[in-house]
Amino acid sequence: MTQIGQGSSSHTIALPAVNKSVTLAWAALTDVGHRREVNEDSLVARSPIFAVADGMGGHSAGDVASNAVVTRLAEAADAAAPGETVTAEAINTALGLAVADMKAGEGVTDQGTGTTVTGVALAIVSDAPQLISYNIGDSRVYQLTGGVLEQVTIDHSVVQELVDAGRITREEADVHPHGNVITRAVGFHEPPVPDYRILPVSPGQRILVCSDGLTKELTAYGIRHFLMTNPRAEDAVAALVTAALENGGRDNVTAIVLDVLSVESLTGQADQSEPPVSAADRTDPAGPSNPSDPADPADPANLADTGPLG
Repeated sequence: MTQIGQGSSSHTIALPAVNKSVTLAWAALTDVGHRREVNEDSLVARSPIFAVADGMGGHSAGDVASNAVVTRLAEAADAAAPGETVTAEAINTALGLAVADMKAGEGVTDQGTGTTVTGVALAIVSDAPQLISYNIGDSRVYQLTGGVLEQVTIDHSVVQELVDAGRITREEADVHPHGNVITRAVGFHEPPVPDYRILPVSPGQRILVCSDGLTKELTAYGIRHFLMTNPRAEDAVAALVTAALENGGRDNVTAIVLDVLSVESLTGQADQSEPPVSAADRTDPAGPSNPSDPADPADPANLADTGPLG
């Protein structure tokens, strides 16, 4: 396991090229879980890049792969000069270098080793600050805006392909025996091919980047519940990881929570695209849960996931 970067309660990035500043807060946490001997997850949380990598290949091999990815992404973050962000090209280059590093790593088998990677990076796109979401494998990015949780990334997995083809339902996918088989990875001597998506940056936006060790144990209802009821990033990420461990912890569990605190012009005027969200505003508008209601998303029975999600 490799963790690069620490959390921050407030970090402002000035972007003179677009006359904007973006203030972020974030926190990250990883745990080996209850059934694994080794934590093969790695993460980087170093502005302007945030990513989680879930290594595979067994023991040292998976650790080599996830370490290679987050190390190269951290180098891309460090290469961004003050007032600059990163590009998709820089992410592609970092992932390509990581694949080369894996080939020389200890513990790599003849078949190679690999890792998922998913995350977001602050970028300038169409003359505006944006978040670039990128993904290879079945780790995920979610965004919470206006109380609505959206899964941003699409899993590269066998069960996701079966769902897309209409051959199984989402409910059947959750308990499918091939739920952990992915169809795309960084490594295994193949060029990395990430999916990208542009997310407009707005005050009050909350991003979750996580490995499948979290999504195996929590439903979307559960994820939203913990993101909504924990205004501070450090509290939210701790609540999510703790809940995943309490619900089984069958795999390594890693999560990053990233908050957009403000978007302003460099003259100090707040961006009015969406009003800033205070700690009180992020409290679930549904109010306190009713534990006796079986359909209540905050009911513990609805927060846990009973099967793998891919």
